[in-house]
Amino acid sequence: MEEFDVAVVGLGALGSAAAYHLARLGARVVAFEQYELGHVRGASHDTSRIVRTSYGAAAYVRFAQAAYREWAALEVATGERLLTVTGGVVFIPDDGPYDADDFARSLAESDVPFELLDPDAVRSRWPQFAIPAGVTTVFTPDSGIAHAARTVATLHIHARVLGADLRDRTRVEGLTPVDGGGVVVTTDAGQVRARRVVVAADAWTNTLLEPLGIRIPLEVMQEQVTYFAPGEPGAFDPSRFPVWIWEDEQCFYGFPTYGEPTVKAARDVSENLMTPAERTFVPSGERLAELTAFLGAVIPGSGPALRTVTCQYALTPDRRFVLGPLVEHPDVVVALGAGHAFKFTPAFGLALAELATGRPTTDDVSAFAVDATVVPAMRATC
Repeated sequence: MEEFDVAVVGLGALGSAAAYHLARLGARVVAFEQYELGHVRGASHDTSRIVRTSYGAAAYVRFAQAAYREWAALEVATGERLLTVTGGVVFIPDDGPYDADDFARSLAESDVPFELLDPDAVRSRWPQFAIPAGVTTVFTPDSGIAHAARTVATLHIHARVLGADLRDRTRVEGLTPVDGGGVVVTTDAGQVRARRVVVAADAWTNTLLEPLGIRIPLEVMQEQVTYFAPGEPGAFDPSRFPVWIWEDEQCFYGFPTYGEPTVKAARDVSENLMTPAERTFVPSGERLAELTAFLGAVIPGSGPALRTVTCQYALTPDRRFVLGPLVEHPDVVVALGAGHAFKFTPAFGLALAELATGRPTTDDVSAFAVDATVVPAMRATC
């Protein structure tokens, strides 16, 4: 049986980052992906993802700061430009479930520059927005865009350059902890043994954990994002238009133009519940109509819908990250990003690599320990 220091299950963003950092740390690492690399069945494909420090909980702000540090290190190490800084705004209706003061407090505690703006100030700075009265806006100049597909491909390439063994089209069928330490990983191509295993399988996580007597509460759904064709694309250039989030009972978010003269937007948490086996890949017309109406009111120049792309969410209670070893089986380290982790990718991967090699973590990730998943310690936002 082949033996490795660490086996990684799942090569989306988080698993790929773990494999990269494990190889960088000198570990003998094998990583398995059940589909082809860069596939569209999960949550790490397409182009743009928002990066930001603007969260209403300090633990996420601090982890986002760590992610910016690791994004910069990854760009230096690979020679790739993965982030585009645009500035970003979070719109928080005063009568909604979120409080701008929570964002301000968390950002201030972490020394992140920010501004609180009223609707008139927003319209003056970005006339593309039509923000009604009764909305407080949190502006953070460090927000921007990560190129999703390029990031994952970069991690694959450089993990392999550093010695990682990446095996796509190889399905992991089971994990068997071994008395005395280590885990046997059974795949459809045979077995390997590793000292530790990182499970970054997102919606497929419980398929592997349930035979061990463990189930993490997950709500799995099909999501969708839509690209719109504005009549004046120049008005939505990244130099003139920020990434944005509407934080309310229903959350929406979007981007400036990025690589093409379109603007991308979506509702966060579509509630189109379906397992990976049930997934249709067919966009919801109801959700598209809802999004189009919202953009027509808040960003009138966004234009007609051009195309819609689907992805998949696996949400933990209150969207809390899961990052750490199982209490019952400490050689199994679990990673769940709850639909908002792409911005944390390189820091998430570093923490996973450190945990899987028995090192102290560079960043404090204790708030995301597995043993607290059923009773979340904080509420994350979209």
